[in-house]
This record gives sequence, C-alpha cells and structure tokens, in this order.
Amino acid sequence: MSLTAHFINQDWNLCSRCLQTSYFPEDHTGEMLAKGLRESLQLWGLQEDRLVCVTTDNATNNILALQLNTERSVKLREVERAVGVCKKIVAAFSNSWKIRRELAKAQADQNPPLPPHQLITETPTRWGSMQKKTRHLVPTWQDMDVLESMNKALSPLKEFTDALSGELYPSVSYLKPVLHLFNNQILKHQDGITELTTTIKEGILKYLNEKYDDQTTQDLLDIASLVDPRFKTT
Repeated sequence: MSLTAHFINQDWNLCSRCLQTSYFPEDHTGEMLAKGLRESLQLWGLQEDRLVCVTTDNATNNILALQLNTERSVKLREVERAVGVCKKIVAAFSNSWKIRRELAKAQADQNPPLPPHQLITETPTRWGSMQKKTRHLVPTWQDMDVLESMNKALSPLKEFTDALSGELYPSVSYLKPVLHLFNNQILKHQDGITELTTTIKEGILKYLNEKYDDQTTQDLLDIASLVDPRFKTT
C-alpha cells in the first residue's frame, strides 16, 4: 500500500513524494484499507481534516475506504453484462498461449494483415485455455450493440481523461473549460445515436455537473482558469 503526497514548492513547481510503500497482507476490503490509511497518516503526522483532496482509482474498496460517493455515472444491467463478457474474454486470452497464437495468426491472415494487437487485461483471472471451455464467452449481437454504444459515448473522452490525469502541470484549471465542452459539444444530445449511448452521456453529465455544482467549487474553478496563462487569448 503506497501513500504519495503532491504539493507545490516555493518556486511554484509541482512536486510529488512517495511517503511510504508498506506490506499490506490483510484482505483489501474498504474497511481494512481505511484502517491502513489512517495508520499511515498518523505515522506521518498528517491530519485528515487538513487534506485538500485524495485521489484514487474507481475501485469500489478504495472508494469505500475514503468514504466517497460510491455511485457510478453509468450502472446499467446490459452494460455490466457486456463489460463482464469482455473481462472474461481478455482473461481467457491472457492465460492461454495457444489462444494468443491463434489470434496472432488470424491477424496475420487478414488482407491487408492487421497489426499484432494484444488484448488489454484489467484484472488477471485464471480461466480454462481449451476452446470448448471458452465458447460461452463469445459475445452475442446484443452485447456487441451495447459495446458499440458504449464506445460511441466514451471514446471521445479518452483525450480529456489523459489531460486531466497529468502530474507535471496544473489540471484544475482545465475542469471548467472541459465541463463546458462536455455540456455543449462532446456529450450533447445528438440525433441518430442509440438510446443507450444517449443514456450513458446523460449519466456522465449528471454525475459531473452534480459533483462540481456547489458555488464554492465553481468559484475555485473560475479563478483557476482565469489565472492560468494557457487560457489567455490575444
């Protein structure tokens, strides 16, 4: 379990320091992680009420440990099924060199040949490598429709996600312009898209707008964008 501090030094440079990486043999439940985090903060003399913010991934146990909002912007049964099938497919490919070999051969046999793409693993899980054991993992046409709708809603957000995740430059000043783009262009309702894509977009907008809705936060975001020279126009 690692604890990292981020701060601005006297020369206004962004800095980060890994305070500790400790052995954590206990089960990674939200309760146990919360206990470990409290002990780490106490060890370094850090008071929880003086923390500006805490950043974590979207893992449920981490969110629970920090007592953050556990609701996700999109939680639909058909989405969870389609994503679950994808995770199982990735796991099957990750744990079988025979299946990976067949994938590489299938890509090379295309005309023109496809690049040797590899499936991206989110959580490695052991699954049987025999074809007969993975036949049930083939997505249905309904799953493919769901995944296509998800891709249309989420793929435009990747560039913004990468920009807002940077550690070597201020990113808080990006939030107000990005929210404006999301509401007026990127996630705005469009004709000709599926109902699921529309639902996902609306869910993301609702989550983000509610998250930054209070006036104090709005004032902070306005000031951050105002003083950032990258948003100055001639």
